[in-house]
Amino acid sequence: MNDIDYRKKKLRIRDLLTFEKEKIIYEYDFGDSWQHEIILQKILPPDNTKEYPICVSGKRNCPPEDCGGVWGYAEMLEILSQPDYEDYHDTLEWLGEEFNPEYFNKDEINELLRTKNYGCLEF
Repeated sequence: MNDIDYRKKKLRIRDLLTFEKEKIIYEYDFGDSWQHEIILQKILPPDNTKEYPICVSGKRNCPPEDCGGVWGYAEMLEILSQPDYEDYHDTLEWLGEEFNPEYFNKDEINELLRTKNYGCLEF
């Protein structure tokens, strides 16, 4: 692994992953303990016609905030799959909107990446 000055206030993924097939574990939301394995699949030459960072593919919707980690999310999906389930309406009310776990829209993700600074992790 590279020698990285972790005293920096901001890190970019490129500071952490520099070789194809390198990977890191990123923990999001220490309370719910979402752990993501991030693998640098391929390094492509820069394309001056694109604005970075950019999402090139993905699968499924991200879980709602504060749903209780992996186990809470699994329980939520189970409840949503059964409209007769006792907690079904409470779960819909808690979500506040329709939730489709299979939904993924690359264009929406890229719009978020352009409008917010998701390319930089702050410590």
